[in-house]
Amino acid sequence: MTYYYDIWVSTKQFRSSSTLTYSSDKKLNTGNIVLVPFRNKIVLGVIKSSAITPNFKTRSIDNQIHKKSLPKATIRLLEWLMRYYPSTSSTHLQLFVPNSVAKIEKGTIKNAVSSNIHKKIAPKLTKEQALAIETIDRSESRSFLIHGNTGSGKTRIYIELIKNTVSKSKSAIVLVPEIGLSPQIAQSIEDYFPGKVIVMNSGLSEKTKRENWNKILTSVSPIIVVGPRSALFTPVNNLGLIVIDEAHDTSYKQDSAPFYQTTRVAAKLSEITNSKLVMGTASPLVSDYYLFKQKNIPIIRMVKPALPYKIKNKPQIEIIDIADKSLFTKSSWLSDKILESVRISLENNEQSLIFLNRRGTASSIICQNCGWKALCSNCNTSMTYHADHHQIICHSCGYKQKSPSRCPKCNSHDIIYKGVGTKAIEAELKKIFPFSNIKRFDKDNLVKDKLEKNYLDISQGNTDIIIGTQIITKGLDLPKLTTVGIVMADQNLAFPDFSSDEKSFQILLQVIGRVGRGHQDSNRIIIQTFDSDGAILNAAISKDYDIFYNNQLYIRKKYLFPPFVFMLKIYCKKNNASTAKNECLILINQIRELNLATKISDPVPAFHEKVNNKYVWQFVVKSKNRQNLLDIISKIPSDWFYDIDPANLL
Repeated sequence: MTYYYDIWVSTKQFRSSSTLTYSSDKKLNTGNIVLVPFRNKIVLGVIKSSAITPNFKTRSIDNQIHKKSLPKATIRLLEWLMRYYPSTSSTHLQLFVPNSVAKIEKGTIKNAVSSNIHKKIAPKLTKEQALAIETIDRSESRSFLIHGNTGSGKTRIYIELIKNTVSKSKSAIVLVPEIGLSPQIAQSIEDYFPGKVIVMNSGLSEKTKRENWNKILTSVSPIIVVGPRSALFTPVNNLGLIVIDEAHDTSYKQDSAPFYQTTRVAAKLSEITNSKLVMGTASPLVSDYYLFKQKNIPIIRMVKPALPYKIKNKPQIEIIDIADKSLFTKSSWLSDKILESVRISLENNEQSLIFLNRRGTASSIICQNCGWKALCSNCNTSMTYHADHHQIICHSCGYKQKSPSRCPKCNSHDIIYKGVGTKAIEAELKKIFPFSNIKRFDKDNLVKDKLEKNYLDISQGNTDIIIGTQIITKGLDLPKLTTVGIVMADQNLAFPDFSSDEKSFQILLQVIGRVGRGHQDSNRIIIQTFDSDGAILNAAISKDYDIFYNNQLYIRKKYLFPPFVFMLKIYCKKNNASTAKNECLILINQIRELNLATKISDPVPAFHEKVNNKYVWQFVVKSKNRQNLLDIISKIPSDWFYDIDPANLL
């Protein structure tokens, strides 16, 4: 007997989200993972449903990968995702099923859970923590926002919620914004649930990722999956809890197709599985906070440090005016106050953390004789100097070249390097404190130097001075840390985007929150800024979210930004700017002819106008009805690009 199936295929050659019909002499099930022929190759596929006998000739399914199907909840989420974040079936399937899963050998499937009796005893809950758990347990709501100050003990709440979930024979997913945070929270959970934790992230080898994914699919006992946003799509059976830590972080927004927002997808998965969704953050996204308040979804406020004793002294915060050069006698970038605080920490065998959200050594290379600037030939953006390799690198497209010794325009040797990055700060501190152990963490790290590979070392205090970009601001609990230095507090405010204030507030709040957690009696925070009276800076210092939120809400309502509208960013890449602009104007007119209730901006160059020798122009469509934007997406030409619900408009 011949059976027919509608199958989603995972290949970039198929530019559609629809299914294809295949035949088989075996009876298969919805959610079965199979190999099917597509054109001249064999590709991965997932069975959506049985099909009626077609009136055309079909090709046969090549092989069945797994006897076990993807969970029904996973299939329902996949179907919803294709509607809510339109893209090709390939881009969606790659989220749910790694292509390498086809290499799984028969007979190697093992249960994920091992037996281990060495469990850590959790500390007693504080009053705020106990109240939070009671609220979550008793409420009929599925979703909860834990708005907890840094150090208020959100992780302890996660542990208790996982305990309650596992006791009901259900599994949990715990999401973190960065791979670098996976080891820390995975170890925290493993201490209480030995043998039940499975880590999933892109930093794992293909073999380990494949084996872990297979363990998740085949496990019959409760498990806890830990990882960044991609872990949300793992085939967890009998899901009872989803936790999103640092829920405000922009890393939860996928920056390539299908451009999903993790918190929205998690809310849908929670609905499908009837599981609890708990979002924890010290600085909720304005849109999330507004939505929770409008829908009367519980917001659990936590303000007190989760400590068995009172903090003796609050952190000393000092503001340094960058324009006052008399405060920078030993370094052009690090004030005397920062250097003095680092010295004190070193003498006391304590740690320092220096934050600067810019990589490299210098952000621009300029000829003082003729004004020439080192710009990327592909992108026309400033090249960044990296002294360790004596190279200038474009952070937009990755183009590299040897740093020039003379000006290519006027042949002058009078070339200067302006601006500062993390590598320059690292070199400066090594020169001033030559006998200290210094580590830098940013996107330029080699694999062995990445944060996740060094977390244990820095958490145990073996690193004296930690330097880095926003990677080091998220969720790290460093018991020996006493000095925090912020090199340039105004940096993110310079970006021309509706989200810049929010991003700055979040980062500053996170950096400031690395100290004052009760581990040390004396903590110092030194903030270098051009605007000591800035509203964003002072709201972050005072940890006054309400002032920040109300101000942002007023601005967004006035100028029509989320949460008061939905947005769609549409952009094209053309060989010259005039063509890109004209193509935008043509498409804008076509969209207007649809007569949808929308507001469309004029076409403008993207923040990085030239990328890889292509000129990028964009326009933004706003609507109070998201379906209008989905209707527009269906009309966008295949060689164009879009981002629905963008986190920024840069």
